[in-house]
Amino acid sequence: MNAKTETTAHKLDPLLWVVIAAIVLGGVYANTIYASVTLIIRALAGVGIFAVAIAIAMQTASGKSAWNLLKEGRVEIRKVVWPTQQETTQTTLIVVVAVFLVGLLLWGLDSLLSFGVQAVIG
Repeated sequence: MNAKTETTAHKLDPLLWVVIAAIVLGGVYANTIYASVTLIIRALAGVGIFAVAIAIAMQTASGKSAWNLLKEGRVEIRKVVWPTQQETTQTTLIVVVAVFLVGLLLWGLDSLLSFGVQAVIG
């Protein structure tokens, strides 16, 4: 795409977002008007309207950058080394024990301070 076409596309972005908003609001309004129609038909119409709105959004600069972000995120998630079940279980048990010990420590400090304050005020 050359610079002139890109500039024109960026100038049309606000108009496309207005069109997207109109489509979504029209779909919501149509859903309330046709409340007596079977739910599955209204749901399918809603999915279709959502698909059209997404397709139009993908033509904007923001939509294209969001799509690129999703693609890059998918690549990064594939690079993650996920823990094994044993590692997850061990880590969870360590956290539970640590929370229990800190809870006991805080309970002890609270009790000690409570007894001290009661001794001072009588």
